[in-house]
Amino acid sequence: MNRINYQKELDRIIGENERQSRTPVLLLHVCCAPCSSYCLEYLSGYFDIIVYYYNPNISPETEYLFRLREEERYLAERGFKHSVRMTESVYDPQEFFEAVRGLEKEPEGGKRCEACFRLRLEASARKAKELGADYFTTTLTISPLKNAALLNRIGAEMGEKFGVAWLPSDFKKREGYKRSIELSRMYNLYRQNYCGCIFSKRDT
Repeated sequence: MNRINYQKELDRIIGENERQSRTPVLLLHVCCAPCSSYCLEYLSGYFDIIVYYYNPNISPETEYLFRLREEERYLAERGFKHSVRMTESVYDPQEFFEAVRGLEKEPEGGKRCEACFRLRLEASARKAKELGADYFTTTLTISPLKNAALLNRIGAEMGEKFGVAWLPSDFKKREGYKRSIELSRMYNLYRQNYCGCIFSKRDT
C-alpha cells in the first residue's frame, strides 16, 4: 500500500484555494501553544483560523488552564496575515475518562491514544460544522510521537460524518517540529513534559 504524503495533499488544497476569490475558514484544534506555534504561523498565510481548544484529556485542571493561558498569550503576542480567533470548549475531563474506559493500562501511543484522538477530532468536526468552517484539522500531527496517518484517517472519517472537509496534514514535515521549538523559545512558551492525561504522566 502506498503511503500518503499528507504535506503534498495540503499543498494541493492550498494551491486550489489560492485560485479562489475568498479566504477559506479553517477550524484548527490545538493541544497546546508550542504545537500550535508553527501550525498557526504557516496556516494563517492561507486561512482565516478559528483556534479550538478542546482537551478534556488534560489533567489536572491547573495544567489545562495553564496551557490554555499560554495559547491565549501566544495569540495575543504575535501577528498573523489572516484573522485568527479562539473558541474554548467547556472543560469536562469525564468525557475523556469515559472515552478511554477499559484502556487505562494501554501503552502510550496505543489504543487509548487512538480513542483520545477520536474524541477530540469528533468534537472538532462537530464544532467546525456548527461554526460554518470550510475545513478542520489538528496540531497533533506536528509531534514526532503521534501517528500522523492514524490522525488523518480519523479526521477524514469525522469529516465525512459531519459534512465538513478534513484538511490533511503532517506538520512535522519541512522542519515544522524544529520551527515549533524555535518559536517556543522566542515566545518563552511552556513546553510540558507529558502529553496531557494522567496516564501519559504516569508513563513519563
